[in-house]
Amino acid sequence: MFLRHTRSRAAGPALLAAFVLLSLLMPVRGDSPAAPAKIRSTPGVPPGIEATVARIMKTFEVPGLALAIVKDGRVVLAKGYGVRKLGDPAPVDARTLFGIASNSKVFTATALGLLVEEGKIAWDAPVVDYLPWFMMYDPYVTRELSVRDLLVHRSGLGLGAGDLLWWPESKYNREDVARRLRYIKPATSFRSAYAYDNVLYLVAGEVIQAVTGLSWEDFVAERILKKVGMDDSNVRHSAAAEGGNVATPHARVEGAVRPIAPFTSDNTNPAGGINSGAEDMARWMQVRLARGKLADGSALYSERTARELETPVTVRPNSAPPAELAGLKTNFNADALGLGVRDYRGERVITHTGG
Repeated sequence: MFLRHTRSRAAGPALLAAFVLLSLLMPVRGDSPAAPAKIRSTPGVPPGIEATVARIMKTFEVPGLALAIVKDGRVVLAKGYGVRKLGDPAPVDARTLFGIASNSKVFTATALGLLVEEGKIAWDAPVVDYLPWFMMYDPYVTRELSVRDLLVHRSGLGLGAGDLLWWPESKYNREDVARRLRYIKPATSFRSAYAYDNVLYLVAGEVIQAVTGLSWEDFVAERILKKVGMDDSNVRHSAAAEGGNVATPHARVEGAVRPIAPFTSDNTNPAGGINSGAEDMARWMQVRLARGKLADGSALYSERTARELETPVTVRPNSAPPAELAGLKTNFNADALGLGVRDYRGERVITHTGG
């Protein structure tokens, strides 16, 4: 799944978002959006969108997808296409739940932002202030690793380091995984290089529990999903196996795309456990585009937190595209807090994917 929104070069506010299995992005300009509107269909659907979706589904052998487009604070499209499971006629609709995978990371970052606003944690305070038992391989990193560092893939761990502690599904709980990070040798020096990881988001979940007494799941469900109005969504990988209006995972097996069993371990929920649909993700994107404002005019989080979440921290490698796509070369590519930040044809893009 992909989540993207653009920001105007001239005015600065985030204006358009797309959430879909295969993303769409349209730079637009205009005034800063007001608080998010209620879900509804409005004019402004891009011409040819149905044909584009059909072509994408055929090209990439996608059994079903859900697409939401938000423009200027309004939902212009929230719709499902195809089927939830090959061999079953049940269709995908705007409320069908998909595992949003690593798009869950910005929910974890937002949860930490709420705790910063309440004075319970600080972005640049050491993690050991809240989890005294936490250790990395290098004592210096243990002492210096901050809450912010948990979210930006610069700890010195190698790409995917620690993932084998939870995948394939293991018997370790979240704290067990976090405690074993002390045995993983770093691949680079601290804060010197980008390498995507999941396990430090588990540690972020432990920080939330330590300072609130609530599990990551309960905190995110009550303090974020409920307030945003994401009533169909849930916060557990394991919920994908409970049936209902849920899309089945598929993969290429022996040369053919086939249904497979969902991943059901809840250890890594803070890194990728949320299940959601097009309508609910449109609500989330409205809040994101409105800089934390909710539909009733109140604020989920402040403008200061909005800036923190979107401010680049870790520079990613910025490789050149193929020659035929040279015009799409990015000038910068970086990680913010649970989000990626780059440019596209001169527009600033906030983006993340989930696998």
